[in-house]
Amino acid sequence: MAKAAQKTETADVFAFPAMDTAPFADQFRTFAEDGMAKSKEAYDKMKSSVEDAQKTVESTMETVQAQNSKLSLTAINAMRANSEAGFAHLEKLVGVKTLAEAMEVQSAFLRKQAEMAVDQAKEMQSASQEAFEALSAPAKAATEKAMASIKAA
Repeated sequence: MAKAAQKTETADVFAFPAMDTAPFADQFRTFAEDGMAKSKEAYDKMKSSVEDAQKTVESTMETVQAQNSKLSLTAINAMRANSEAGFAHLEKLVGVKTLAEAMEVQSAFLRKQAEMAVDQAKEMQSASQEAFEALSAPAKAATEKAMASIKAA
């Protein structure tokens, strides 16, 4: 019987006094609610950012298609003008009667081709610059918006 008495003494040493757990439950509930609210807020921000990025990509792709068409049309117009000038030059060469007249027609053609090449290069440069500005506009706007939201946070 002495051994049984010793076991109860050790059991009493590890026993916890009665404690009210209601304040802990309330704190845990508050902590969980705050965590959920912050998680929802972070999700909403992320969702908004992803939607903005998707709109930017869609806008950029539409701009790429439009600017590609403009550049292609500019190049086609340049090739058309060069072809027409070449055929007109051949018609003139067929009609020449002397070597001096052929040299004059040839030098006028070369001068005109050089001028056309300069004009076409300027047109292509202008169209390329316009395309670059149009393509960079959505990315620039998205970057500025992101920086503004970072500064605000």
